[in-house]
Amino acid sequence: MNHKINHLQHQQPLPLQPKLTNKTEAPKKSFQSFLQEATDELKVSKHAQKRLDERNIQISEQDWTKIQEKMNEAKQKGVTDSAIVLNDAVLVASTKNNTIITALDRQEATNQLLTNINGTILMQDS
Repeated sequence: MNHKINHLQHQQPLPLQPKLTNKTEAPKKSFQSFLQEATDELKVSKHAQKRLDERNIQISEQDWTKIQEKMNEAKQKGVTDSAIVLNDAVLVASTKNNTIITALDRQEATNQLLTNINGTILMQDS
């Protein structure tokens, strides 16, 4: 048995190069801003889409855009669940989730009780 100790040569560690930063870079987006952008898109639940189809409720692209804008406004004011009153329909929406939950035509809505709503959005004629 050989009891010799072999000397290992130690290599000098490579010096770390400082990370170069370009001060003219645009600020990086935060996770919160990416999340906000991802959740800004208005969604219509399967249930709401079924109700829109069954009740033949037609909403123009322009009105959908206005609805989304008003829902964002309501969300900023702390509204989590809202009733959106249109000329010929009422939509129930989760502003927190940016989702239309259900839809009723105005005639049907006059006989209904909407619960768990903490804000109402009244839409003007376009």
